Amino acid sequence: MEHLQAGLTAVLDWVVADTDTAESLGSGDVPVLATPRLLAWLEAATVAAVAKELPAGSTSVGTRVEIQHERACLVGTAVRTTAVLAHVDGRLLRFTVGAEDDAGNRLAAGVVTRTAVDRDRFMQRIHNSSA
Repeated sequence: MEHLQAGLTAVLDWVVADTDTAESLGSGDVPVLATPRLLAWLEAATVAAVAKELPAGSTSVGTRVEIQHERACLVGTAVRTTAVLAHVDGRLLRFTVGAEDDAGNRLAAGVVTRTAVDRDRFMQRIHNSSA
C-alpha cells in the first residue's frame, strides 16, 4: 500500500435522473436526489481516487460512512462529487467527501472509510462464510 498517499483525489460528475430520486429508490416519496444514490456517487469517487494506486489484485471495500445530506436537488441537476484521501493507516483509507450542485451549492459532506483488500482472498472468504 506504499503508493497510497494522502491527497489522492477524484472528481466525478453526474446528472440527476428519474431513477436517482428518493421516490424511485424507495427512500422517500419525493422526486429529488435520493440519499442512497448520493452516497453511491460519493463512494464511487473514493474508489476512483485510489484505483490506479492500489497494487494489482487489490481493491477497497467500504467499512464506514458519515454523511450529511444537506440540500435537495431536482431531476436534471448536475452534481459534482469529490473524494480526497485524507488519511492512510496500513490498509485503512479515510476520505473526506463532498458534493455540490451546478450552482455551487453544497449538497453533502462527510467521511467515508474503506479498507484495502486482496480481491481474491476477500471473495474466497465471502464464499466460504456463506456456504
